[in-house]
Amino acid sequence: MAIKNREELIKKYIEFFKKRGHKEIPGASLVPANDPTVLFTTAGMHPLVPYFLGQPHPLGKRLVDIQKCIRTGDIEEVGDNFHLTFFEMLGNWSLGDYFKKEAIEYSFEFLTKELGIKKEKLSVTCFAGDKDAPKDEESAKIWQSLGIKKENIKFLSKKDNWWGPAGNTGPCGPDTEMFVNDCEIWNDVFMQYVKDEKGKYNLAKQKNVDTGMGVERTLAILNNFKSVYETSIFQPIIKEIETISKKKNLTNNKSARIVADHIKASIFIIADGVRPSNVERGYVLRRLIRRAIRHGQLLGIKENFTTKLVNVVLEIYPDYPELKKNKNQIITELETEENRFRQTLKSGIREFEKIAKDKKEISCKEAFLLYQSYGFPIEMTKELAKEKKIKIDEKGFEKECQIHQELSKTASAGQFKSGLADNSEQTKKLHTATHLLNEALRAVLKDKNIHQKGSNINPERLRFDFNFGRKLTDIELVEIEDWVNDKIKKKIPVKREEMKLSEALKSGAQAEFGAKYPEIVSVYTIADSKGNIISKEICTGPHVSNTSELGKFKILKEESSALGIRRIKAILV
Repeated sequence: MAIKNREELIKKYIEFFKKRGHKEIPGASLVPANDPTVLFTTAGMHPLVPYFLGQPHPLGKRLVDIQKCIRTGDIEEVGDNFHLTFFEMLGNWSLGDYFKKEAIEYSFEFLTKELGIKKEKLSVTCFAGDKDAPKDEESAKIWQSLGIKKENIKFLSKKDNWWGPAGNTGPCGPDTEMFVNDCEIWNDVFMQYVKDEKGKYNLAKQKNVDTGMGVERTLAILNNFKSVYETSIFQPIIKEIETISKKKNLTNNKSARIVADHIKASIFIIADGVRPSNVERGYVLRRLIRRAIRHGQLLGIKENFTTKLVNVVLEIYPDYPELKKNKNQIITELETEENRFRQTLKSGIREFEKIAKDKKEISCKEAFLLYQSYGFPIEMTKELAKEKKIKIDEKGFEKECQIHQELSKTASAGQFKSGLADNSEQTKKLHTATHLLNEALRAVLKDKNIHQKGSNINPERLRFDFNFGRKLTDIELVEIEDWVNDKIKKKIPVKREEMKLSEALKSGAQAEFGAKYPEIVSVYTIADSKGNIISKEICTGPHVSNTSELGKFKILKEESSALGIRRIKAILV
């Protein structure tokens, strides 16, 4: 009997790997902690990057979890049968423990025995090899030994069967993908290489396995559905859209699918603390909400409707407490953004119709006018133009709207220039500096209730958000700098230890607000020779071993980040 709901699939997967020595870890926030390379968590492996690079995980070398993810690179494809903005990813990992043989055997056993998929329906792909790495004959032979026929094993190029690195350098390797009736169901990545700055692929000191199985797609495959929108994960939302629009049979309607996907994604993004804006994550959120509203209009919905979908989404995902906890905030943000957009949408579309009348091409200046005066995201102008088969002056667009074009690209790709969770020496230093900055704020401002509300670190600078009700004075900023630099000059050791989460919190270790932690955590302590604790935080790292390695700490800027939240940008020189 096929698995009908997500809860059953998730439970079966987690229990399968727990019986095989894997420890369950909590899923992370959609907003990556200390990772400047992505706007959102796009896979379960993001929070684990330090452990791929050799740092021991408190729970051991075998891990399993369910991770909520956002991917916007394929946003134009949303509405087809399988592409989604928000989805859940099941994953199991080996951190320098088992490798190809065991990983593939686990995948095969789960698919055939636990999910009941006949091996005759399975086909797989493996890496074909190139100048950087050899053909993955090993994986193919393992599949054959399990009964997968040779003709059902295809070798594909790096484009199709290679993961990473996410940036220019870092862990990477071949993968093997599993298909049921030509639809991908699972992917096993074998991180056996590290790409260096010269572009060379070196064998990794620690070989890792990173796997991913999409919950929505797997449910669709198991129930012989043609699309993810037929599953129990989407049907309640589709039914609600049918009620709101007073239309029937919208499961296969592209606009209804886009509304269902985009509003669900927006609800999860808002629940993790993001607000609509014109930059970074806020820009992605604004684009999703506004795109959903426009497709709601195409369904004939004239009144505000986004908040009417909140309850049904919360009912589908009762196991995410952040949704229920932030329900009022979710409703407020959706309602505010919908009101704001509807005020400009009518006049904007009217202006677009004027611009587009009897034209075969829209200039960059005209596209920019729609963005600046009517709040139209550039992508929406492109969509409207595409519907009317009108071209946009791409060359002029690049020249005159470069800032907005780059913003769009960043939002879609979700990546910055540095590699995946850059772990360079400079980044490690800045990471440790955030711990000192956190304590400096509490000490100088004489407020023990100050806590970290987010951070972003790249090799050039650190960005640290904290709760505080006013702008800091110039004198306070100098005192904070001096406090940090004093601790650097004193050459204080940085000690890492593992302990139970309850013990860590009881010992006074600080934890990031809203973060989820496993039952065993890493705690970094900075204490002087007399045993006086300067800083003690739960953190994945990595960090320097002594404060003397940091150099000189300098604050570049202090500003507002959100209501009641301040932001400091600083460097080490």
